[in-house]
Amino acid sequence: MTFSIYLDVCCFNRPFDDQAQERIRLESEAVAAILTGCQRGEWQLLGSEAIDIELKGASDAERKKQIQLWIASAKAKILIAEQIETRGLELIEIGFKDFDALHIACAEAGKADILLTTDDRMLRLAARHQKLLKVRVGNPCQWLIEVTNDKPE
Repeated sequence: MTFSIYLDVCCFNRPFDDQAQERIRLESEAVAAILTGCQRGEWQLLGSEAIDIELKGASDAERKKQIQLWIASAKAKILIAEQIETRGLELIEIGFKDFDALHIACAEAGKADILLTTDDRMLRLAARHQKLLKVRVGNPCQWLIEVTNDKPE
């Protein structure tokens, strides 16, 4: 099965974080493996206008350039339409931060199979409100283990 994957900006930034902590290193490796899988055509990476907007605020030029290269390989780009803005506002009302809400709304509109994030707060809120979401939200390490264990040998 070809999964349609939406990575939030936290995921794209993870490989640039301090790798001294084991969790950060593992999440970085998972993100790298997922991006490689997308480049190989195993999965489809979705981009969005929300990602582009959030990246505009990034101060590290090298990091921003690399993330933009990864995003350029996306098979589709979700543009922010009125329905996405409306959905984002609904998600903010139940506790999601602005960009988190917008990423979820974009992933839903793009019919992503999974939205991956390394943001614990977003993961907890998504788990609590899963019935209200139209996309599954998960951690890249856990998702990668799940899909690679499901592959036939």
